[in-house]
Amino acid sequence: MEQEEEASEMELELQNPQLSSVKMFGLKNSIQTNFGSDYVFQIVPKFDWTAIAVSLSTNAVKLYSPVTGQYYGECKGHSGTVNQIAFSSGSAASPHLLHSCSSDGTIRSWDTRTFQQVSCVDAGNDQEIFSFSYGGAADHLLAGGCKEQLLLWDWRNSKQVACLNESYNDDVTQVHFVPNHPNKLLSACVDGLICRFNTEGDINETDHLESVINVGTSIGKVGFFGDCYNKIWCLTHIETLSVWNWEDERCEINLEKARELASDSWTQDNVDYFVDCHCPGGEDLWLIGGTCAGTIGYFPVNCKGPGSVGSAEAILGGGHIDVVRSVLQMPCEYGGAAGLFGWTGGEDGRLCCWKSEENPTEINRSWTSSELVVKPPRNRKKNRHSPY
Repeated sequence: MEQEEEASEMELELQNPQLSSVKMFGLKNSIQTNFGSDYVFQIVPKFDWTAIAVSLSTNAVKLYSPVTGQYYGECKGHSGTVNQIAFSSGSAASPHLLHSCSSDGTIRSWDTRTFQQVSCVDAGNDQEIFSFSYGGAADHLLAGGCKEQLLLWDWRNSKQVACLNESYNDDVTQVHFVPNHPNKLLSACVDGLICRFNTEGDINETDHLESVINVGTSIGKVGFFGDCYNKIWCLTHIETLSVWNWEDERCEINLEKARELASDSWTQDNVDYFVDCHCPGGEDLWLIGGTCAGTIGYFPVNCKGPGSVGSAEAILGGGHIDVVRSVLQMPCEYGGAAGLFGWTGGEDGRLCCWKSEENPTEINRSWTSSELVVKPPRNRKKNRHSPY
């Protein structure tokens, strides 16, 4: 089925939400990913932005063009919820690999040219894997956050090299090798602890656990920012935000009422949840909060002194009708030429592509095609433009 005609284009200058006044964004495209009530969990970009991958509650991962919304295909094989997806970096060895972890206890790798599985690591013993990260001093380690333990494999031969289980009392929700410190591994847990390990040599908790940060409540997401990536932001399952220096374990701000502060900073409905944080570089940090009706706002965070949440500097409204699960902002060099801001996905099963609106009263101009992602046309390989 051919796509319906796009909304008319407008001339604009794409900006980060570092704006002196609120910036409104309207729909460019809206794609219904299914015919039922499936959720969109996460949207991630390929390193060169020739494709984006979208994980769904159907346990599948679908790929699209980030500029046109064209559907490329899907990766199917997981038998449980897909908890995280990520493309490989732009290395010559694996430019087309997409990775995914699942509650079925596996971390799988897919060739995005054929959409076929090329490798699988299995945690076994009815485990679930909630997060994963590739790294290590020799770039050979794969870490997986599981139920009450952190597992590490040598991804080159899929051999398990460590099982760290003395530091955790609950699900390990996040694992990240530290940028610029590939031998350092951070993990975050529902028990409220962030643990840092040195992954050099024969890894064990007695000799390799370097520090523990106690956030005090169940941790949902963490991420790195700062000029030297020496800071981490931490979002909890009760919608609090804290910022830490991971090197000296110092808490710089702790906003226990972040949701109330964000709600007071715009004229929309109350902020019901936080989707993520946006870190464009340096010390800048934005909270991305949303309403149950699907409106999203970017709220600047002041990380000085006691900390504060400023007025929303960008609003994405009119695209979703339910909770938004993922926000992917496009860098200017990839989205700017097409006037694109980014993509969002939510519990309404929609993928929405956003562009800046010169006239906020015309915010809902869009096209929708529910047939677009059902399956590739039979002649897709012959006729479609390859994103690679």
